[in-house]
Amino acid sequence: MKIIAYIYTDFEEKFGIPRQSGLVEELKGRIVFEEEYRSFEAVRGLEGFDYIWLLWQFQGVEEGYFSPMVKPPRLGGKTRMGVFATRSPFRPNAIGLSSVKLDRIEYTKEGPELFVSGIDLRNKTPVYDIKPYLPYTDSHPGAREGFAHQVKEDTLLVNFPSELLKIFPKEKREGLLKVLKQDPRPAYHEDADRNYGVAFAGYDVHFRVKENILTVYEVVPFIAK
Repeated sequence: MKIIAYIYTDFEEKFGIPRQSGLVEELKGRIVFEEEYRSFEAVRGLEGFDYIWLLWQFQGVEEGYFSPMVKPPRLGGKTRMGVFATRSPFRPNAIGLSSVKLDRIEYTKEGPELFVSGIDLRNKTPVYDIKPYLPYTDSHPGAREGFAHQVKEDTLLVNFPSELLKIFPKEKREGLLKVLKQDPRPAYHEDADRNYGVAFAGYDVHFRVKENILTVYEVVPFIAK
C-alpha cells in the first residue's frame, strides 16, 4: 500500500496517547499529503463531512508479527482475548483505524491540508487512506460492545501546578489535562513511587500517581531517545 499522507500531532511517543479516537476531543492533528497526492480535486466535497475515517500504520510494531491472543488494557492487562476481538497493534498487518473530527481544510500553495481533532495517533504517523464518516451506515446505536462494556472507565484527579501548566499554550492545556485524567499508565501498574513521563507538545510531563490522584512534579523539554 502507498502512504498518502502523514499526520502531525503533539505525541512523540506511544505512552499517553488515548486508547481510542474521540476520547479527548481537544487533541489536534494536521494531515499533510505526500507530493503525489497534493491534489485539490482529491478532497473536493470532503468539507461537507463532520468526521472522517483514517487508515494508518502503527509505529514501533514489528511488521507481520502475529499474536492470536493479547491482553487488552481495558481488562487490566491480565486477561487474554483473541486479537481480532480487540484493537491491539499486534496484528498480521499493522493497520489502525480512527474516526476523527474534520475541523477544516486549508488550501495552501503546497496543496490541501486537513486539520482534525479527537486524534489517537503519534506524530508523523503514516496515513494510508481517508474516507468520509457516514452516520446512516457507520453508526449503530444500541450495538453490543462485547467485553468492552464490562469495565468502567475511571478517571484520576489531576494536580498540575499552575506554573508548570502555563508552560503550554492555552489551546493545548485542556487536552493535556484530559489525557492525564484518563490515566495513561499500564493497567497493571499500581506503584505509588514510580515516576512516569508523557511526551506532549515538545515537553516531557513527569508525574506520579498515588491512590486516585495524579501529581505532576516536573515539566522538561522533550529529548528524543
